[in-house]
Amino acid sequence: MDTTFFNDRSTAAQRLKEVLPLEQMKYEKWHLAAVSAGGLELASELNTDLNLPIDFLFSEGIYAPQNSECEIARVSETEEIVTNDALIDAFEIERDYIYGEASRKHEDKILGRIYRYRKGRHFNAVGSETILLIDEGAENGFKLMCAMKTVLSMNPKAVYVAAPVMSLEVHEALEPLADEIFSLYVLDDYIDTQFYYLSLEQVSDEKIEMILGD
Repeated sequence: MDTTFFNDRSTAAQRLKEVLPLEQMKYEKWHLAAVSAGGLELASELNTDLNLPIDFLFSEGIYAPQNSECEIARVSETEEIVTNDALIDAFEIERDYIYGEASRKHEDKILGRIYRYRKGRHFNAVGSETILLIDEGAENGFKLMCAMKTVLSMNPKAVYVAAPVMSLEVHEALEPLADEIFSLYVLDDYIDTQFYYLSLEQVSDEKIEMILGD
């Protein structure tokens, strides 16, 4: 079965516009918050003709000590943490390890990105604003869940989620928390985000700086 749904992020954005309430977004001045570099490029494509505020909510994955590719938790730039308790219990990982890694990742990586890409400006407080969290795809949902927890702690007016493709498990986890989820494909046999795009190029540091600078 052909799993290619989109040529690239630009075509994914155009198709996503078909299900987004564009007029409402412009009227209410939604705040676009990407949760990944790919999500930021997608947000930039969505923002054509909308001219909405756009930002990147940074986070960093925490991985099992026994498996450097197995993400067990994630920490946001405001130091909110989401965890996969089933994996943590399965690997018998101490909570102190999670908190220690979260502090280290925040200090070593996230703060550096804040200073590089935002010149030290932290994520804007979003109290009373309507936020649209954006990613190019959601396999395990860690980035979106971490962003959701971060944004909800700021008492926004509403929080929406947009991803062209996501797993059914992530959709079900986000549904009770989000005001609405905008997605074109919700799959119960999600493989990997790159499988659903013909081309999914890495977003350069220069492009991130350009989008956030705009």
